[in-house]
Amino acid sequence: MANPKTDKTILRALAGETLPTPPIWMMRQAGRYLPEYKATRAKAGDFLSLCYNPELATEVTLQPIRRFGFDAAILFADILLIPQALGADLWFVTGEGPRLSTITGEAELAQLRGVDDIHETLSPIYQTVRNLRQELPKETTLIGFAGAPWTVATYMIAGKGTPDQGPAHELKGTHPAVFDALIERLTEATIEYLSAQIEAGAEVVKLFDSWAGSLNGPDFDRYALEPTKRIITALKKRHPDTPVIAFPRQAKDAYIGFAKATGADCVAVDDSVTAEWVAEHVQPGGCVQGNLASSHMVTGGDALVSQTRRIVQALRNGPHIFNLGHGITPDANPDNVQLMIDTVRET
Repeated sequence: MANPKTDKTILRALAGETLPTPPIWMMRQAGRYLPEYKATRAKAGDFLSLCYNPELATEVTLQPIRRFGFDAAILFADILLIPQALGADLWFVTGEGPRLSTITGEAELAQLRGVDDIHETLSPIYQTVRNLRQELPKETTLIGFAGAPWTVATYMIAGKGTPDQGPAHELKGTHPAVFDALIERLTEATIEYLSAQIEAGAEVVKLFDSWAGSLNGPDFDRYALEPTKRIITALKKRHPDTPVIAFPRQAKDAYIGFAKATGADCVAVDDSVTAEWVAEHVQPGGCVQGNLASSHMVTGGDALVSQTRRIVQALRNGPHIFNLGHGITPDANPDNVQLMIDTVRET
């Protein structure tokens, strides 16, 4: 658990403290909605070059802290760096997103590298973490992250993002041994990757299971809950004082009890559930994070203010970190981000 005596409000919330004003950060807060990010991205040349350049990745991580004064910075990287470190081909298509070489059977799986071999590729990421610990304001918490095994596997199997994660579900049904072996490899790699981030200076780590909502019943338990539990258990054994935030996006009723079942210090919730529901069903189990719809960062206005206030008020009787229900989008207006922050801190 985090030290409740710290000045860092996010660590206090993660330790279970109910604060008069919730700490705030924002998923994808360093990104394409900021003109200063676009300028740095142009200097890097392309997205992956930016991820692997510690100087520039440090710069874009710091940009939203300088502009907005968030209570936390999240490492600038991508969830698909682990597949690349395992030997998958990875590239980004402008306007369309990531593309990977695919895992469809035993032959492709056998070509992946071992977990012990990922650190050479990922060493620039660890250097970015070290840089950030030196350069962040003393009151700002540094968050590291990784994608959860199920979510990362969906991209590795399809070769890109898909609306329903259909290729992964198909492989899970037709070649369960291959699918299970891929989940196992990703689980072990994620433990090593997050542990290395913590050793480099990350004070909190977050596990993004962006496509957890497409898993149901026993599949959710087996491929979302259990890998998360394994990762957190391993990290707590090595780094008992480092809090972990879990985000099984669109888990619906499976949000209930997720923290207790996995050992997570906080459960991030998306905006498909209301803050009032979260207060009743999830927050009694510990810290929650969320959950303003990211569309408000585009549209702004009175609706942004009223929904922000509603979330703060609904979750004010327990530990809460204010955030969006999903990442901020490239068409967001930075002025709306400032309005959200001001509203949280004035409510």
